[in-house]
Amino acid sequence: MQRMLLITALAAAAISLPAAATGKSAATNLVGTVGPGLTITLSDANGGAVSHLDPGDYVISIDDRSVLHNYHLFGPGVEQRTDIETTGMTTWNVTFTDGTYNFRCDAHPTSMKGNFTVGAAPPPPPPPSKLTGKVTSTSISLKSAGSKVRSVVEGTFKVAVSDTSKTQNFHLTGPGVNKKTGVKARTKATWTLELGVGKYTYRSDKKRRLRGTFTVTPAPPA
Repeated sequence: MQRMLLITALAAAAISLPAAATGKSAATNLVGTVGPGLTITLSDANGGAVSHLDPGDYVISIDDRSVLHNYHLFGPGVEQRTDIETTGMTTWNVTFTDGTYNFRCDAHPTSMKGNFTVGAAPPPPPPPSKLTGKVTSTSISLKSAGSKVRSVVEGTFKVAVSDTSKTQNFHLTGPGVNKKTGVKARTKATWTLELGVGKYTYRSDKKRRLRGTFTVTPAPPA
C-alpha cells in the first residue's frame, strides 16, 4: 500500500513540474507595435528594442494601432502580417532560426521598417548597387552597367547623376524618394537611396517630355 502511494505521488510531481524541469524551454515573449504615427517597433519583455535573438520559439504580441498601417514580419521560415484595414491585438507563435528577419509596414516600406539577427552573425551587407543618371538639354537617362534601367530589386542604391545642362535638371521621385539637381546649373551629384517597392520616375522639371520610369520589385524571401 505504501509503495502504491509513493508511485502515485511521484507521478503527480512529474506532471506538475515546470517546463524548465522537464527539459522543454518556454517560448520567449516579444511585443510588436505599429502606429498610430509613422512608427513600427519590436521590443523584448523589458521594453528594449530587439536587435539580436537566440534561435528558438517566440510568442509575439502585435499591437496594430492604425487602419493606415500593418505589421509584416518575415525571414527564414517566418511570414506573418496583419491587415492594413484593421486594428487590435494579434498573437503569433514563431520559431526563429539563424539569419536576418525584417519587419515593416507594407503601406510605407521605406520609412517604417526594422530588422534583427538571430543566431550566428550574418555576413556584412553587400555594397550599394550603382545607377547612373544623366540629363542634357535634349535627353535624360538612367542606366545600370550601361543598360537602361527598367526594373530593379528593392535595396540600397548609389545614384550618380551628371547634369550637363543649364536649362534642364534631373529629378527622381518615387516611394520615399524626392531628389533633384538645380535647373540653372551644370552639376554632378551622388545620392545613396533606399528604393522600396513601387514605381519611380526620373524627369526634367522644365521639359516634361524628358522623362523615364522604372519599377522596384520585392526582394525574394531569405
